[in-house]
Amino acid sequence: MTYRTIRQRLMLSAGSTVIMGLMLAAAASSQASATAYEGSTASTSKSVDATKPRPTPFQIHFWEALELEPQDAWTTLRKSFQWQEKSLPVEAQARVDEWIEHYRSSPENIATITERASPWLAWITQQVSERGLPGEVALIPFVESSFDPGARSHRGAAGLWQFMPGTGDALGLVRNGNYDGRLDVLTSTEAALDYLEMQADQWYEGDLMLSLAAYNAGAGTVNRAQRQAQSQSLNGDYWDLSLPYETMQYVPKLKAIATIINNPEQYGVSLPEIHVDPAFAKVKLAHAVTLSEASQLLDVSQTALAELNPGLLNGSIDPRSAQTLLVPEEVDTQMLAQLSQGDSQTQGSNQAFAQNSNGNTHRVERGDSLSAIAARYNIDQQDLIRWNAIDRPSALQPGQLLTLSGR
Repeated sequence: MTYRTIRQRLMLSAGSTVIMGLMLAAAASSQASATAYEGSTASTSKSVDATKPRPTPFQIHFWEALELEPQDAWTTLRKSFQWQEKSLPVEAQARVDEWIEHYRSSPENIATITERASPWLAWITQQVSERGLPGEVALIPFVESSFDPGARSHRGAAGLWQFMPGTGDALGLVRNGNYDGRLDVLTSTEAALDYLEMQADQWYEGDLMLSLAAYNAGAGTVNRAQRQAQSQSLNGDYWDLSLPYETMQYVPKLKAIATIINNPEQYGVSLPEIHVDPAFAKVKLAHAVTLSEASQLLDVSQTALAELNPGLLNGSIDPRSAQTLLVPEEVDTQMLAQLSQGDSQTQGSNQAFAQNSNGNTHRVERGDSLSAIAARYNIDQQDLIRWNAIDRPSALQPGQLLTLSGR
């Protein structure tokens, strides 16, 4: 829901006790400034036009006093957009406008794709934001795979980010008969963002649009096109380049869908509601487990687990390939801890689990930090990092399960 929509609804319900309370609070909090205003005008009457109505304290302060928190993942995403206000050359904007018209002509397709994005969008947006990247980057899977984690192209690319086998191998994405890291949303997202940043820094002085072109066509192709453009006295930015057709459309597509999502009402598009927090919790495992076993233990459908873990090719997780299992966010914390421990003697007994492992895990809540968690349980922060193999201490995610001991 947009700020404008919220404001309209609030104004329509202005007779409610909530709004009356807000109005009274705003008026009371601004009474002192109103008094100061009167005193100021009295002492400077020669410079004030007394015939003009002065704004009331409510008019000055009410909307400033009302702080509206982001309501969903779309609001958070829009706030992280960085390219929406940048004007493009006329020809470049025309390329974007063509794709806007293409997408808006089939709003049902956007609805389908954004619904498919529901489990992933909030988490991917967090990862993009933590790196300071433009929020538009979170929509690359829209262009690459229509947000289908299991998507495969006829050329061999796979996953949300459509990595080719060789590129995935170079980026450390494990592939074997049991697991494909290109299909694992967590590992492939990290690899994709690393790849974009690496190419931008290595070849393009941080220019992400050129890095996006290289992501699609390869750095060699983009570098040759850039040299050719510069030989013609052009700047050599993305919009100057002559590239393969798909790459010429790549950034315009991304800009177009971001433009629509930035103001869906204008384009007649309805977006699904997506919560601001990720839709899944992460369980770190040191033992093999099948999705069937996890389904029974957690009382979650096997289909739901399979959808959250598309990288598991044979319906089981092997710690030699992957250690993290994704489960629906609402799964009970104790059940997650029980699954994480993997003690077959306790898998059928909640009581035994409570006796043997209660207090040995912590499920990260929104606003948690490692220092606060360590202080709460009177343990050393460095031990907490080591026990949980945490690479980036500042990047805790809501729903993440932390072990509180080295056992």
